[in-house]
Amino acid sequence: MEYLKGLNERQKEAVLHTDGPLLIVAGAGAGKTKTITHRIAHLIESGVAPRSILAVTFTNKAAGEMRERVQALLNGKTGGLPLVATFHSLGVRLLREFYERAMISRGFSIWDRDDSTRSIKKSLEKLGLDWKPGATLSLISREKGDGISVDEYEKRARTFRERAVVQVWRLYESALAEEDALDFDDLLLRTQNLLRNSPETLKLLQDRWSHITIDEYQDTNKSQYEIARLLTGERKNICVVGDVDQNVYSWRGADIGHLLSFEKTFPGTKVVLLEENYRSSSTILAAANAVIEKNVRRPAKHLFTLNPAGEPLSLYGAQTETDEAWFVATTAQALMEKGMPGGEIAVLYRENFQSRAIEEALLSFGLPYRVLGTRFFERKEVKDALSYLRAALNPKSKINLARIAGVPPRGIGAVTLARMMSGAVGELAPAARVKVNAFRQTLLHIGGALATLPASDAVRFAVEESGMEKMFKGDAETGHERLENIRELVNLATRYDFAAPPEGIERLLEEAALMSDQDSLDKEDGGISLMTAHASKGLEFDAVFVTGLEQGLFPSVREDEKKDPEEERRLFYVAVTRARKRLFLSFANERMKYGSREHTIPSEFLEDIDPRLISFATPEATQSEWIIR
Repeated sequence: MEYLKGLNERQKEAVLHTDGPLLIVAGAGAGKTKTITHRIAHLIESGVAPRSILAVTFTNKAAGEMRERVQALLNGKTGGLPLVATFHSLGVRLLREFYERAMISRGFSIWDRDDSTRSIKKSLEKLGLDWKPGATLSLISREKGDGISVDEYEKRARTFRERAVVQVWRLYESALAEEDALDFDDLLLRTQNLLRNSPETLKLLQDRWSHITIDEYQDTNKSQYEIARLLTGERKNICVVGDVDQNVYSWRGADIGHLLSFEKTFPGTKVVLLEENYRSSSTILAAANAVIEKNVRRPAKHLFTLNPAGEPLSLYGAQTETDEAWFVATTAQALMEKGMPGGEIAVLYRENFQSRAIEEALLSFGLPYRVLGTRFFERKEVKDALSYLRAALNPKSKINLARIAGVPPRGIGAVTLARMMSGAVGELAPAARVKVNAFRQTLLHIGGALATLPASDAVRFAVEESGMEKMFKGDAETGHERLENIRELVNLATRYDFAAPPEGIERLLEEAALMSDQDSLDKEDGGISLMTAHASKGLEFDAVFVTGLEQGLFPSVREDEKKDPEEERRLFYVAVTRARKRLFLSFANERMKYGSREHTIPSEFLEDIDPRLISFATPEATQSEWIIR
């Protein structure tokens, strides 16, 4: 059994367990992906058909890595590959396959968060409510993630605010229905309802997948938990992998109780504890253990490593956020001068606003960096091209029609667009009707290409037929760069040329809509990574800076009745365990917040770390020169 080589005893124990419920409690850096993929290879070697295995994880990046590792372990053996998907992409797949039973159209569009926020904003304006669209969307999203419909929410609405939320929610659902669209939460909620309300569909899928693996199980919300439970069926061949200490998404609906109660949900569960850390130095791990052991709601677990002690942790007490940012920049520069690639350095912070000072310092030093969250699919020209594809597939999608009616400019103004949307084209002047009809013909031509051509050829046709290519070629300033981004979209579409039209385009649009921040991370570009501690989950770097370690910032003191009081400590634990070799911690004695300068005190988390593990960073003569003592 070649695939058992290189595994420790606990990992082997998990890999060799093939039938019945299995809970793998995997600490940070304990080789969980290796264990999952080797277990899948063992299932296949043991006679389980690859098509009978379903593996679910939380990001496309993780799914892609898992798929590649399984393929490598199988070493070219025929018989196909298991289905490895995220919960959302699995939902899309099932809803398109069983669309009639789900009572939706097969060609539904997927709204991304920008689409949803824009629609919520319109609903709020219509109702005269001065609320933040993002916060309102998050509230609705959390309810939908718990499997709650607007009708169910209305039954328990008591306060004025809750009744107002019902009104906003109903307008939002009407907008989705009008455009034949689903949002991210619908992909899960509709899938859950499909499995509950269609016994024949559930039975078919339970027979299809005899073995199910769920990664990051501690991050499942109620809908995801229900989907996993229903698909498992009577066989109960379910393997879940998780770590209570890395549950940091309760504000998004993740329920730590799903992992804690797994043995009760699935009696007879075999539990395997992975405690050997292969990632971090023993010094970094000692600090992480000291922090997380203060949490009470967690199974007993103590990570250990055979790695050497390595360098001590570095702690810097800055005067201001600018001072802190210069410390980060100069230290990162020193690391890179000593040979560490920029792609192996990450700067983490609790809140996005902290990145501004850090970016300015990195720019001053000419250091390459990228802020996680700036994604390829969010570039205007790419979004425009995707909107042409969506509008051609789904003519009901007003959001996409509105976006592209003037790209390139074709004389369709706000009034003409409004009448076109409302079906009142006959009321337009003859010249305006000609423009609208020409626009519709363009979309029909693109729709014909999507229905007949391979995905990459269809995208290429859409860019040319829409007039976007000609527009960019005529733009001497930014046209070349934008056209290159469009050509990259064509390159990306070649991944789906194997699929029969229009499935390839549907898969491309699905990838664009469901792409997470991590999916755009490319360490090979040499840039230092800037991101929130939340966004860093699942990643690892040679050197990590954890900044802003001040009471009220990290840990945050946001008031949220649904937030687990131990979650901030878990988030700090996640941040610390991203580091392999070097860990730099910093705080500022005063920080500019919301236009005023506030005095701060260091984070309570720093008190939990043994001082013997820490060395203190001290500035040299000038702000731009530092040494680590």
